[in-house]
Amino acid sequence: MPTYRAPRGTRDLLPDDRAVFDRLMRLGADLTRRYGYRPIETPLFEQTAVFERGIGEVTDVVEKELFRLAPRTDESEAWALRPEPTAGIVRAYVQHGMQTWPQPVKLTTTGPMFRYDRPQAGRYRQFWQFDVEAIGDPGPAIDAEIVELGHRFYTEAGVQGVEVLVNSIGDPACRPAYIATLTDYYRGHLAKLPPTERDRLERNVLRLLDSKDPDMAGLNAAAPRITDHLCEACSAHFESVKAHLAALGVPFRVEPGLVRGLDYYTRTAFEFYVAGREGQQQALGGGGRYDGLVALLGGRPTPGIGFGLGLDRVALVLAEQGGADGAAAGAEGPLAVVVSADPDDTVSRLRIATELRAAGLRVRADLARRKLGRQLESAGKDGAHFAVIVGEELVDGQVQVRDLQAGTQRTVAPGDLARELARAEATHHHG
Repeated sequence: MPTYRAPRGTRDLLPDDRAVFDRLMRLGADLTRRYGYRPIETPLFEQTAVFERGIGEVTDVVEKELFRLAPRTDESEAWALRPEPTAGIVRAYVQHGMQTWPQPVKLTTTGPMFRYDRPQAGRYRQFWQFDVEAIGDPGPAIDAEIVELGHRFYTEAGVQGVEVLVNSIGDPACRPAYIATLTDYYRGHLAKLPPTERDRLERNVLRLLDSKDPDMAGLNAAAPRITDHLCEACSAHFESVKAHLAALGVPFRVEPGLVRGLDYYTRTAFEFYVAGREGQQQALGGGGRYDGLVALLGGRPTPGIGFGLGLDRVALVLAEQGGADGAAAGAEGPLAVVVSADPDDTVSRLRIATELRAAGLRVRADLARRKLGRQLESAGKDGAHFAVIVGEELVDGQVQVRDLQAGTQRTVAPGDLARELARAEATHHHG
């Protein structure tokens, strides 16, 4: 028989891994509720044109990393799995006339994204993102709110040493002149450019600043800086973003080489890094302002800003920093396991467990036909607090409740069982 494995670049989230993700998702849901962002869900795939127009055709994401779906013969449209959430959310904003809602429309989603990327540590072809978008507010205060929300997410998740990098990448008024200057600069060093970067030079020169090629480090360090070429409006916006961040106590530094790789970004760009890790794996997530995207996807010109934070990366860093202990709390054992003195009496066990579950309690029925001792042993291994023992010669259908942690045991009437266990659980949690 062939051995079947998860596709290259993907992984299975086993129950303990999934518990970490669940905790991060609950944290994201709680934070966004506090900040007034409402959940939205868009399809996992969109028309390819949404990404080609929205993200830009001369980006790695669209050129190399889109998972394109082979259309059936009767469908003329081309589809692709979403490589990031923003383009789909903006498409929904336009399609459903959210321009007429009170602005800004503040939205959040968490789910899997797909990139046909070269798999490496912490980088998967199917990966999870926690995403926040505010559409319809030109900033700069909303920029600071979103950066602070992202920073708080990492802090409350327990990631240590998170640093915020910010930059401004200008807008259509000032970026063209900067791009011309930058292009001239790189053309002057054409001989030093690696082939891929030379190819990009004429198509999307900003991507050179973002290059991961070590040969580019020196060139990029000496390249003209966008912050020296901002128009007055962009410059004032950036100063105000920095002032707001300082007022909120968010630790940040300006990183002139920071350009977001997607075409729709304008002005504020930011990334979250975790200090002390080498290479590109340091980036935890990031985002920026995309004032041109709504118009690109057919809406009226509308400003927007958002971020996407990779949950896989957060889980990896938490594990490295030894912060996975918080995850174990998600993998609690059952409050009680229902066992029986009669190995063959699975009916009573299942019936009592079902009644207790209906009362809202986490209860497992031991449905194996084995001796009571083995059932109790299994309940202990499961981390259960109590064993409910049925079928010992007790009057009026009473049951024994054994506290597996304290080693004590008492008799309880069936009608009082749920209430007794619930009370025990409450005192246990607050004890």
